[in-house]
Amino acid sequence: MWDDFRHLTTSSPSRFAVLVFASLVLLFTGLLSLPAATTSGQSAPLVDAVFMAVSTICVTGLTTVDVATFFSPLGKVFIFIGVNIGGMGVLTLASILGLVISKRLGLRAKLIAASDSNPLRTHGGPVNEGQTVRLGEVGQLLRTVALSTLLIELILAILLYPSLIFAGIAPLDALWEAPFYAAMAFTNTGFTPNPGGLVPFADDYFLLTVLMAGVFLGSIGFPVIYALWKNVWHIRLWPLHTKLTLITTVALFFAGAAAFLVLEYNNPATFGSMNAGDTTFQAFFLSAMTRSGGFSVVEIGDLYGSSLIVGSMLMFVGGGSASTAGGIKVTTLAVLALAVLSEAKGRPSVQAFGRRIPSDVQRVALSVVAWGATIVALSTITVAQISQEPVSDVLFDVISAFGTVGLSTGLTASAPEAAQYVLAATIFMGRIGTVTLAAAVAATSRSQLYSLPVERPIVG
Repeated sequence: MWDDFRHLTTSSPSRFAVLVFASLVLLFTGLLSLPAATTSGQSAPLVDAVFMAVSTICVTGLTTVDVATFFSPLGKVFIFIGVNIGGMGVLTLASILGLVISKRLGLRAKLIAASDSNPLRTHGGPVNEGQTVRLGEVGQLLRTVALSTLLIELILAILLYPSLIFAGIAPLDALWEAPFYAAMAFTNTGFTPNPGGLVPFADDYFLLTVLMAGVFLGSIGFPVIYALWKNVWHIRLWPLHTKLTLITTVALFFAGAAAFLVLEYNNPATFGSMNAGDTTFQAFFLSAMTRSGGFSVVEIGDLYGSSLIVGSMLMFVGGGSASTAGGIKVTTLAVLALAVLSEAKGRPSVQAFGRRIPSDVQRVALSVVAWGATIVALSTITVAQISQEPVSDVLFDVISAFGTVGLSTGLTASAPEAAQYVLAATIFMGRIGTVTLAAAVAATSRSQLYSLPVERPIVG
């Protein structure tokens, strides 16, 4: 039995990663079902326990209950532990567990871990030395993941603590809520431990800025943190993945803020009653949170339909690869945008910053978008049919689930149980990643030793 288990960790890390996350969901479903985990002292309903376990392990933030009032301190401890486990990432977690079980990382497992450190290596075939970290650096990368998580969350907690005190929270309560908020920010989850969520802190721009910084660090991904840690002042030494991630992330951050500012400035339910400074700041905050953060100061259900569409677009893209964020990832968007630009200019290859992006990476990017769009479409149709709610609200919550964002128009909590189970499945598929999911269900990778005749169908 143990030999079979060890074989699974090294021969198929992708399927092992899916197995690990499914097992964690089952474990935390049991933990959150304990009577001691709720304030009422009664076991949570199965649908709520399952949904919260999936949302916790997949660092999503969508809820069917009010976390602050439904769960006891013990239940919140379970959630805190769960989001930190889930935030480490699918492949990174699988590699660590595989290392513990097999005492060493096999060559194939190292290649998978290397692919987590550089998402350009998320496909089968020969390993291109320029596309992956050296195998000797994999152990260092895994240590960086754990240490950076602890260090960043500690710094965020220290910065958040005074603001919680000034907001009137008791010092002992703030001593617990500060690391809770720090973990929810860095893991891009968005659960709040106090009643009212962030509404009591709506005017505390320092606290909101710290949360935005935590969300940003979590969303750019561990490979980018790793690259910046090594060459923070040497931009020319940054890998192409780091450059594409940072540029696309910043561009979407400002574009999203501008869109929300234009669309919501006259909405009396959101920004209409604010002055210019407050409106601008809240537009940037909303832009950051729709990328994957999940925190909100305004009621999402009060946004105009046009803003919900913009938010859905931002959530579908998500954050960086191998990060705590979800979505199709910003590098996927960047690669496809560069491919379109290269095609428009008639270039024979896709290029960026003096580097050529191979065609297999472009195919992976296209596959990720196709899988993501298919999952969102099927889930939207199913939830809309079950709930009979407006499609705009359903689409927003479904994409929020797929992108593991956590923002909701209010539909998730009020939807029928069947719809909530569909949303939970969407969260799971969105978190483990479309590429990982495809690799996990594939029986084996077969090499083809011959080429078929070429024929060009008409496209466009």
